[in-house]
Amino acid sequence: MIHYKSCPVCNSELIQAQLIATDHTVSQKKFSIWQCNDCTLRFTQDVPSQYDIAVYYASEKYISHSDTKKGLVNNLYHQVRKKTLQSKRKLVKRETGLSTGSLLDIGCGTGAFLDTMQKAGWQISGLEPDESARAKAEALYGIQPQESKKLFELDAGYFDAITMWHVLEHVHDLHDYIKQVEKLLKPGGKLFIAVPNYTSKDAQVYQEHWAAYDVPRHLYHFSPQSMEILMAKHGLKISACKPMWYDSFYVSMLSEQYKNGQGNLIGAVYNGLGSNFKAWQDTKKCSSVIYIVTKLN
Repeated sequence: MIHYKSCPVCNSELIQAQLIATDHTVSQKKFSIWQCNDCTLRFTQDVPSQYDIAVYYASEKYISHSDTKKGLVNNLYHQVRKKTLQSKRKLVKRETGLSTGSLLDIGCGTGAFLDTMQKAGWQISGLEPDESARAKAEALYGIQPQESKKLFELDAGYFDAITMWHVLEHVHDLHDYIKQVEKLLKPGGKLFIAVPNYTSKDAQVYQEHWAAYDVPRHLYHFSPQSMEILMAKHGLKISACKPMWYDSFYVSMLSEQYKNGQGNLIGAVYNGLGSNFKAWQDTKKCSSVIYIVTKLN
């Protein structure tokens, strides 16, 4: 287990326990979530090492690896994904200013986004730690992602865009990853990071039952402030923040199950709408935020 004595982002020793969350996906074990009082990052304390955490992903419930459509929540996820894949494609095109280019998707899962970008004419590369997800990417789309460790073997300054859709919160070697990603981008290249946001209204409503804590798979729980500090440490600048409107509903539906032991669609929709209303006034309050990051030189 990894026990942090200082903040994983800013290295401050002003850290303290905040709440206890349960792993509802695999083990039913409880994990402590701590907070840094300097940069406001939250992080899961006493997490398994990168060599021991694989067992916590070994579940058909883990949708990014299994692609399962079982159950109402997972079925709705797939219906919404059809729309979000296209919106992500348009976002990458708009923010890079390119119709086509070179793109790396880190943590590409079963390859749906890579397939979308390849059909749009982009040169694609994908990295994925899970062997079964890599196999599904090849079976579904004819895409052959590489193992995640290949990140440190890729050519510097090659990519116009690098995407990490709900990935950074899973990465053990946080600073090494960001440092390497910065090297791989072309000057002026764009990095797209989507992560849950614990400062959102739905996180405040559900507290320890908030599904996006997803312990112990989510090692870090970012606030906009902590993300900005992390990027600055590696010569990167957040140029914009974009909302992920559907996430508040998806997370709220799961959170209702975790809190009450059964689904509550009406309650989930109510809390999802309330969260999005708050975020409409301030994007940095959205349930999940896409940070658009620019390489400065």
